[in-house]
Amino acid sequence: MSDATRPQNGELHPPDGPNSGPSTDAGRTVLVGVLGGIISAAGYLVYQRLPDEQRDRLHRQVRGILESRINELRQNFNI
Repeated sequence: MSDATRPQNGELHPPDGPNSGPSTDAGRTVLVGVLGGIISAAGYLVYQRLPDEQRDRLHRQVRGILESRINELRQNFNI
């Protein structure tokens, strides 16, 4: 028999203790937000330095991906 309080294979359970709870979740959320901002700013700086030809190619690729995704969503929702 398996104990209901034990995590199953592959399951992650947050630790129970004085350092667990809403305050640590909020701190992690802020940390992830700050890291995301730093990474996106770095990506923008790299994008600004790209030659025009590569920017245009990147724009075409993004437009193609977006168009295919929008068409897929339209088909799924019968729009």
